[in-house]
Amino acid sequence: MTALRELRERPEWQLFRSLPRADARLAFYWWAALLARGVLPAVFAITMGALVAGVQDGRSLTGPLVAMGITFVLLQVVAPFHEVVSTALGGRLSAWLNDELTTSCVAPPGIGHLEDPELANDLTTAREFDLGMTGPPMYINMGFLAAGLVELVSGLAAAVVLLGFAWWAPLLLGGAWGSTHWLLRESSIWKDRNTDAVKSEQRHADYAYRLAVEAPPAKELRLFGLQEWTIDRFRTRRRRLFELQYEATRLRQKSVVVSLLVVAAANGIVFWALGSAASSGDVSLGRLVVYAQVAVGVSAVAFGGLNWVIDGASAPVASVLRLRTSMAPAGALPSGERVAAARAPRSELRVRDLRFAYPRTHRQIYDGLDLAVPAGSSLAIVGQNGAGKTTLAKLLCRLYDPDSGTIEIDGVDLRDLDIDSWRSQVTAVFQDFVRFDLPLRDNVAPGGAPDEDILAALRDAGAEGIADLDTPLAKGYPGGTDLSGGQWQRVALARALCAVRRGAGLVLLDEPTAQLDVRGEAAIFDRIIEATRDVTTILISHRFSTVRHADRIAVLEQGRVIELGSHDELMSAKGRYKAMFDLQASRFEATADEEGLDYDVLT
Repeated sequence: MTALRELRERPEWQLFRSLPRADARLAFYWWAALLARGVLPAVFAITMGALVAGVQDGRSLTGPLVAMGITFVLLQVVAPFHEVVSTALGGRLSAWLNDELTTSCVAPPGIGHLEDPELANDLTTAREFDLGMTGPPMYINMGFLAAGLVELVSGLAAAVVLLGFAWWAPLLLGGAWGSTHWLLRESSIWKDRNTDAVKSEQRHADYAYRLAVEAPPAKELRLFGLQEWTIDRFRTRRRRLFELQYEATRLRQKSVVVSLLVVAAANGIVFWALGSAASSGDVSLGRLVVYAQVAVGVSAVAFGGLNWVIDGASAPVASVLRLRTSMAPAGALPSGERVAAARAPRSELRVRDLRFAYPRTHRQIYDGLDLAVPAGSSLAIVGQNGAGKTTLAKLLCRLYDPDSGTIEIDGVDLRDLDIDSWRSQVTAVFQDFVRFDLPLRDNVAPGGAPDEDILAALRDAGAEGIADLDTPLAKGYPGGTDLSGGQWQRVALARALCAVRRGAGLVLLDEPTAQLDVRGEAAIFDRIIEATRDVTTILISHRFSTVRHADRIAVLEQGRVIELGSHDELMSAKGRYKAMFDLQASRFEATADEEGLDYDVLT
């Protein structure tokens, strides 16, 4: 049972099991054509022997010639058919793998699986397998795999026919040619090519490649003169990747010599026996022709292309299937059964003795965090980088669960609420908000909303007139346009404000005006406060000109709230908040900016 379980876990087994899942009909045709191509050479050898025997004995040649002709035509027809099916099946397998991968990444309710370093190598292999970075794409791989398996089946079919000469002959030849798999095992990439070193170099090469070909890094690469640096980095990493792969696949000289001696000895014995049998008259000329051909054909089972191509085809399949089983628990969050009330929280959001560290790390983000936010109020959170401000937003969205302590919504543990129900009550603007290559309408309301709500949200975010609702926000599409960083941030704000209009009760704003200028920030934030007046708002920002408008301000440090109060109260307390506020305000000692806007927003 253990051996069977180990076999089922091998990448090669998983590859072949996945073929009917990708397309059962094509998989059937693929296997049928493969078997036909493998058996037909042995059949052709038999018909040729029959033809020679017919000539020797003076019998009618019609039957042998017809059989040989049919076999020959089938050999010519089945091969291209198999190639077409291989290409199609490879495409379907690629599509199935990508479906499985996207489902594995998106389905878990949390995001821990996407930030887990132990899953990163498999994720890279699974994500990039069809780009040709480390091997042929899957639709080409399936053709190579088919060719290798056809040779294997052909060799086995030849060995079966050779049994007609002597029981020991196919065993001797098959054993000799088969021993090359063991003798040349160090050259097999079944183990060596998927080492951590190879996967690491693949990740580095892929990163350098994306730096070179994607649009977001393009400005910095040119501004700082990093074009050659990027190209050199990609070439170096890719060269190192290929060197590691070559080291895993190259033939070792000593093993090759031993293999040659073994197969030479075995073939010498078999062909000497055939010659002796023919000379003594024990084997007719027709049979000699058949046995000589199939004796040569047994060589198809030798170590070779199949060993090297099967890993390239099976590695991404194994990675995807491993991710399917490992991502689910890494991103799992138990869902409660209680449904969040409309516009929750209605009375209070409370954090009690919260402790949390990211998976596979030892640094505690929170060490007994306590915090209460009355419903319908606004709370700003400030603190140094790494204080845990953004992490709190992730926990409130329930992208992670705390290690201990609770987050309560109206007295109910967040973990007791249905996840989807709760998230329908939450909207957020994150620092790394998504920029969809979609029309403006879909960027503001990806889940759909009436146009009047979308337009009102754009107006509240100061983004009215930014583009028509049907305009794609990407220049790569007909009629598309691109936006500045500040314009994109207004669109992200509109997305959150549209959700408020659709019923969200908690708004999380993580640096919502970071890409806006002072004038834009002052004008927009007043609109945001007005639009979210009836809901609970938590604002995370480094700009004190923004946080001062919140009802209360919490200062986070070392996983705890060290100060809490309104702007005026904290300034009067002359503690950490006042020190940070004064430090930032000192950078704006001038009375007006270059546009003539007064800096009274800070005073």
